[in-house]
Amino acid sequence: MKDKLTNQSDAEKLQPLKRLTAIVYLCQVLAFAFAGLPLLIGVVINFIKRAEVQGTWLESHFDWQIITVWIALAGFALAGLTFEFGVGFFILIATLILMVYRIVIGWTALNADRAVKE
Repeated sequence: MKDKLTNQSDAEKLQPLKRLTAIVYLCQVLAFAFAGLPLLIGVVINFIKRAEVQGTWLESHFDWQIITVWIALAGFALAGLTFEFGVGFFILIATLILMVYRIVIGWTALNADRAVKE
């Protein structure tokens, strides 16, 4: 009985951080409509709150979100550099598809209250 209460109180303590993690996923989605700015806002939140999720299942989400931003920035930069050669468009499409994939996988795991598995 005590374990159940402990798990329940742990879940209650993580609830605000879970909400914050969902907000970061929302920022990543909104990046498609607002030229990437919410993507940067989300990653700043990740870095500021990273210590608070350390050692919890939410830590995997923060790592997942930060890696998603790095992939997006690298993909956008590479697409911009190669656009003139006709390759950039395909790199941009691949980057956008990968972003959508990572957001869906992460948000689905978050809603199931489980860590993201890479």
